[in-house]
Amino acid sequence: MKWITRERAKVDRVACPWLIRKYVDSEAEFLFVPADKVLEVAEREGAIPFDVEGVELGHHGRECSFDAIVKKYGLDSDPALLLLAKIVNGADTGDSPWRQPESAGLEAIAEGFRRLDLPGDHALLRAESIVYDALLAYCRHAVAGGRREGFFKP
Repeated sequence: MKWITRERAKVDRVACPWLIRKYVDSEAEFLFVPADKVLEVAEREGAIPFDVEGVELGHHGRECSFDAIVKKYGLDSDPALLLLAKIVNGADTGDSPWRQPESAGLEAIAEGFRRLDLPGDHALLRAESIVYDALLAYCRHAVAGGRREGFFKP
């Protein structure tokens, strides 16, 4: 399946492809195009748009695209993944209802990756995937230890 979003990926547009490949479509192909071309190219390519205004897998209220994918694909029964979603939401939206302390760190890491001048969004996805693997491991450890809100929240 093809998936499409805006180019110059940051938090949500890196987290979503990681989530999609890990839980929804292991063979997913991602297209990154200028924001004003996403819907046009999506229609032409038969791709599923995400993290674009007005689409099902986009921002809705205080929820980000990662949240939309978690809900749409029934991934909300995993408490570790729900904790990760809270962290991503806070790093992406700046208006998260959960106020996860880890979000600031994720936002800083995402900004740092953008400053590495990697050769395009696909290179960014490859490089940054390990961050989301590590965050998921952290979330699993926290949840297993009874800390469903993570280790940094009282």
